[in-house]
Amino acid sequence: METCGNIGLGLKKKKEIGRRKLEIKRIQDKNCRQVAFCKRRQGLIKKANELSILCNVDVGVVIISKNGTGRLHEYSSTNSVTGILQRYESHVQAEKEISGEHSMYSSMKIGELLQTAERQLEETNADGHTVTDLIHLQNELQTSLTQIRSKKTQLMLETVKDLLEKEKQLREEKKILKNNRARMKKKKEEVNGMSDLPPEG
Repeated sequence: METCGNIGLGLKKKKEIGRRKLEIKRIQDKNCRQVAFCKRRQGLIKKANELSILCNVDVGVVIISKNGTGRLHEYSSTNSVTGILQRYESHVQAEKEISGEHSMYSSMKIGELLQTAERQLEETNADGHTVTDLIHLQNELQTSLTQIRSKKTQLMLETVKDLLEKEKQLREEKKILKNNRARMKKKKEEVNGMSDLPPEG
């Protein structure tokens, strides 16, 4: 029994030594950061794929590098990430329509609406506002939030579209450069071949 206990303690110590809690902060070394990015990106995409299969849901992942290139990495369980974002935007738009008619509060910012509500509650007594008034104000806040989400999604879609266009353009440029290089190499080989020929007569 003592031997089993000792083995158990040994395994526990090994576990404690083997697993260290990683401090979540920016990795300073560029090479280490790139390695961590590649590994964790693959892990994230794998988890997204598993979530999609296990729970029968559509999943989209968009990763945009912060460096000068702004390289785009994406994963979609459907045909494209853009399609998922468009569906999200449509859903937000539908919520916006369900939330009811717009009033003077709809054009206000969230901060202004909160200040208006606070001021009105301070200026009147408890009987000054009915539950209906407060529900109406809450609906107006929700409408504004929906508008903000919709705008944010629209901007995100535009950014993704621009990045995809940029990537397509760069691929085309790369293809042209590759073809030009191949032509130049072939021309050089032809010129070298001609110089090797013996002089006539």
